[in-house]
Amino acid sequence: YEGEWKGGKKHGHGKLLFKDGSYYEGAFVDGEITGEGRRHWAWSGDTFSGQFVLGEPQGRGVIEYKAGGCYEGEVSHGMREGLGFLVDRDGQVYQGSFHGNRRHGPGQMLFKNGDKYDGDWVRDQRQGHGVLRCADGSTYEGQWHSDVFSGLGSMAHCSGLTYSGLWINGHPVEQATKMVIMGPEVMEVAQGCPFSVHIQLLQDQGEIAQSESGRVLRISAAVRYVQLPAYSEVSFFQVDRDNQETLIQTPFGFECIPYPVSSSEAGVLGPRAARGGAEADVPLPGGDQELDSDALHGQEDTLGDQLARGYPPCCPGACQRVEQGRATFTDVLLGPPPPGYHPFLFLDSLHKKAGSRSRGGPHPRVAPPTAQEPPGGSRSLTEDQPSPFPTGEYVVMIRDVTTPPFLGRTLPTAFKHLRLVANSSGQRPHILEEGGAEASGGWQAIYSCTPELPVPQ
Repeated sequence: YEGEWKGGKKHGHGKLLFKDGSYYEGAFVDGEITGEGRRHWAWSGDTFSGQFVLGEPQGRGVIEYKAGGCYEGEVSHGMREGLGFLVDRDGQVYQGSFHGNRRHGPGQMLFKNGDKYDGDWVRDQRQGHGVLRCADGSTYEGQWHSDVFSGLGSMAHCSGLTYSGLWINGHPVEQATKMVIMGPEVMEVAQGCPFSVHIQLLQDQGEIAQSESGRVLRISAAVRYVQLPAYSEVSFFQVDRDNQETLIQTPFGFECIPYPVSSSEAGVLGPRAARGGAEADVPLPGGDQELDSDALHGQEDTLGDQLARGYPPCCPGACQRVEQGRATFTDVLLGPPPPGYHPFLFLDSLHKKAGSRSRGGPHPRVAPPTAQEPPGGSRSLTEDQPSPFPTGEYVVMIRDVTTPPFLGRTLPTAFKHLRLVANSSGQRPHILEEGGAEASGGWQAIYSCTPELPVPQ
């Protein structure tokens, strides 16, 4: 000891050096470390500057940690106790209440990733009520337990999606896990006439996810791809080489190629937009397969990825936001075949059959060709047989394009089988493409995307 004495005791200002290399410098009273001073512990490397009582830090002071970081605030028996300000070795900042050296009670914390929390703490964990403001703009307000969302709470996600309901272990209990398109198993729509598509978001138990709103859904379409097994080299719907498209797998046992879908707000969305709505944009293996949404989940692109690759941005009418688990696309139209798509019809052999059944009578509605009908009976759609809306089988697809995905999960694409039938109501078809002709009759086109071949003479 080096310093002042009184009555044979250390009293006043002095410096005390311990055997292990620790030391104290500051005030002494009647031989005890009491008052303002500074102490360094050699075994931990930590240093405290502030108030002491009977050799222990007590009152207010500053602790500097050898591992990094510091604390300024109230202490008791050498531990953080009461209100204080802590900066840890990662640079994270906490300001609030402490108990037993831990964050306990109300407090605010700024995390190294930019997230900010303001709420209750229990033994160094967020527990009770609190508000988390994430660096990406998302906000959660509600109950916490063991440092995760637990109880009733509301989240406003940075994508615009909102969820308000029950959380357990950080997961929303009433979150949507799939989408369904309402209506009959096969929807029938008249040529050139608008229709509506109603979607519901469902939970695992099959209940509507009413706690969820704001998820962004995009509509697209595709037309059935048919290739006769006996004449696989023949094209029934010719696609120019520059417009070759990858087949889209559907859960209905057949494949499709992208087809434009339009709305009064969006204009015409071309096949490339339709392909973006499919869940599998890869060549298909042989044989019929059912759609495995979980297996395809990892192959889905985000809307941002598509924009980065040069895809045209979605028109307003092509996307809708979910409201309390429901969404509706209105005035939906299947557009005329886009440039580069050339329908072919199997008519000659059917004309002969029709003539034998009812000579001089009207032609029956053309049906899809079968493997027994030779390719020589086909001919291309000509100007005197306009069909900007060919009847046939189509697929409407609804895709979750919420960006970024809510809690890292994108819902599987929903499919609806649609059959376009002849317009027998007399309603005037809607044509959005400039220069398009009105739909007439019940022509049915079969589509293929194989390279173009000459039509047999």
